[in-house]
Amino acid sequence: MFKHSVLATALTFVYAAASPGQAFAASDLDLAQMREEIRQMKQDYETRIRALETRLQSAEANKPAASQAAASAVEPSLPAEPARTAAMPPPAGMPAPAASGGASAFNPEISLILGGTYANLSQDPKQYRLQGFVPGGDSIGPGKRGLSLGESELTFRANVDPTFAGQLTFSLASDNSLSVEEAFFESKGLSNGLNLKGGRFLSSIGYLNSQHAHTWDFVDAPLAYQGFLGGQYKPDGAQIKWLAPTDRFFEVGLEAGSGASFPGNDSNRNGVGSLALFAHLGDDVGESASWRTGLSLLHTGAKDRTYQDIDRTGTGVTNAITGNANTVIVDGVYKWAPNGNATQTNFKLQGEYFRRRESGSLAYDTLAQSLGAASGSFSSAQSGWYLQGVYQFMPMWRAGLRYDKLHSGSPEIGLANGGALSAADFTRLAKYDPARTSLMVDYSPSEFSRFRLQLARDQSRPGVVDNQIFLQYIMSLGAHGAHTF
Repeated sequence: MFKHSVLATALTFVYAAASPGQAFAASDLDLAQMREEIRQMKQDYETRIRALETRLQSAEANKPAASQAAASAVEPSLPAEPARTAAMPPPAGMPAPAASGGASAFNPEISLILGGTYANLSQDPKQYRLQGFVPGGDSIGPGKRGLSLGESELTFRANVDPTFAGQLTFSLASDNSLSVEEAFFESKGLSNGLNLKGGRFLSSIGYLNSQHAHTWDFVDAPLAYQGFLGGQYKPDGAQIKWLAPTDRFFEVGLEAGSGASFPGNDSNRNGVGSLALFAHLGDDVGESASWRTGLSLLHTGAKDRTYQDIDRTGTGVTNAITGNANTVIVDGVYKWAPNGNATQTNFKLQGEYFRRRESGSLAYDTLAQSLGAASGSFSSAQSGWYLQGVYQFMPMWRAGLRYDKLHSGSPEIGLANGGALSAADFTRLAKYDPARTSLMVDYSPSEFSRFRLQLARDQSRPGVVDNQIFLQYIMSLGAHGAHTF
């Protein structure tokens, strides 16, 4: 209160100095009235001081929350790189200064994708198969009938230091199973355009493989991805990629993995089990269009990769394939938007061609439940492709058409050619060319939500037509980086 008393005294002095005549006449004034005026001035002053102090305390208390909200509003999809400059230690007795950085300087950014599907299928999905193709992977077929959760994803991502970043993505399937879809570290721009990635990741082969399912333009993967890669190829291994310092986009890369992903399997071996090479080339066409094309080669090996079949007696048997598979993928995409502005209208055309050669041995009835176990040579040459176009005809509305086609070829089965067994003992490998036509329309109220209707006519089995209707929703919550080209 000392400062308040000093102020009151000063105010009295100023008042007296401003009115000299009245100062000399102060003895004639009522001293009680003067004291009351001074008291009211002091009270008014103290009231204002308390109000200012309250506002200051409130502002200081809300400063961290306001700063955090502001940082979240402007923070990019990848967290800011943490500062690593050397600093002088604080003086003795002084607390260390708080570390600088945005809201995600120490906590990873989190994104959540919620998906759900309603499926109306004219054929029992439990009987689904791609005739002529050895089954594998966990993303084959249209899924189950009725309402179900789609693939929901939870992703954590953050910078490790100025050189590396890390990401972990969990996938929750409709059967409540939880799996690790991706878990990797990657460099943030090494010298000379080189980049390194290690862990489990979506391979960069082809075009669609490296994209998460919620970014696809259709509910399900093309038949070629289901037949040749079991849905998507996700190696556990390492990738090195080089981006050329040219005006035209050009990158090449090499991946080495354990080989456990289909068309390989977990063979309990040391060393590298799969190799992938890829190259991508792209450029703009004027101001309104752009394109990208690619060539990929995937080499995998399998040891006793089992699958279920039915022999000529109608008995279910377990067969196994051992050998190598070489898959070539040619991909291309063309995008158009008036003057490069895709918000009103745009068009995308994409397609991929697959060709795979397998060679090795085929073991029949490994559990000897029917005609007796046997083994012989095996080889096959198969191909497939898809082509799709998606047109955004007005803001928030798109329509798309996709056509899939596979060619199984006629496999060379040593047990059948030698007469020990017949081709009828390998029902699933009988020659057939699956096909499917899909039509979709989707509505996106914002970049974070989408609703889709898809109609499909699936002919993956001889003499069977599966008419399919899908309703899908996709919701994106939290931080989410930009999608690839």
